[in-house]
Amino acid sequence: MAEDADIAVALKYDKEKDSAPRVIAKGLRIKAEKIKEIAKQYNVPVMRNVGLANALYRVDVGEEVPEELYDAVAEVLNFVYALQQEQQKGRR
Repeated sequence: MAEDADIAVALKYDKEKDSAPRVIAKGLRIKAEKIKEIAKQYNVPVMRNVGLANALYRVDVGEEVPEELYDAVAEVLNFVYALQQEQQKGRR
């Protein structure tokens, strides 16, 4: 999920099922805070990337991330995958 103080965009990507990540939620101000609260409640990583959050906010919920944002979203996904690997190592 990319976030700014007043904006939040949640992404979902399943390598097995999806051809590209999808926007599954987005919001401004109060709705953004609620999205971030739910993410933390479910241990979903939250990452601050103002430029990406603003670009993704233009994408409709349910739509795939546009190709021009693939590189930036790939950085977010790499961050998330690295966190997941670290968590798995800690559980062993």
